[in-house]
Amino acid sequence: MSNLTLYTTTAVLVLDSDGNRIIAKYYQPPHASNFLSSSTPAQQAALLNSTPQLISKNPFSTFKEQRAFEKSIFEKTRRATGDIILYDSHLVLFKSSLDVIFYVVAPSAENELMLSGLLSAFYDATSMLVRHQVEKRAILENLDLVTLALDETVDDGIILETDSTTIASRVSRPRPDVTEIQINEQTIMSAYSSLKERVAQRILQGGL
Repeated sequence: MSNLTLYTTTAVLVLDSDGNRIIAKYYQPPHASNFLSSSTPAQQAALLNSTPQLISKNPFSTFKEQRAFEKSIFEKTRRATGDIILYDSHLVLFKSSLDVIFYVVAPSAENELMLSGLLSAFYDATSMLVRHQVEKRAILENLDLVTLALDETVDDGIILETDSTTIASRVSRPRPDVTEIQINEQTIMSAYSSLKERVAQRILQGGL
């Protein structure tokens, strides 16, 4: 059996309607560089034939390479009728909404259904966080939450979660506690008045 690895995702991108970057995260197995520098050619060849993702370097290691790749896939998908293409030995899954496009990029041998689940989970979680207005302005206004949602979905190229509700709940801002006692001048005066009334009642009752 081959291709047994958790490192399935090369990149997750969100681009606007002009192909400009809103969010971009590129992944590489954290131990790939160490293995390539310390292993023999025979060891590299053996692992390359079985699980190439484990030792593959990020093909987009520089900002210039990343932007060139983003522009290329944007041009390929901006008028596409489907939701997946094969580009430069990479599977590219995409989903558009208003003026943004979500992308998941992975090696060509990866499972398309699994990657589709990743894309749907991140998109749906983002939709919940921006109150179902998935557009550039809403994403930028909630960029911290959307970025955290991505981190909860994928880490180092490993898919962590595919349930959008779970992802959104982990990064949502906590609601204020309605039972929290607000201490201010009015509260103190109210407590003082209540105490005076209780003392007066006890005096009248002969308790003091």
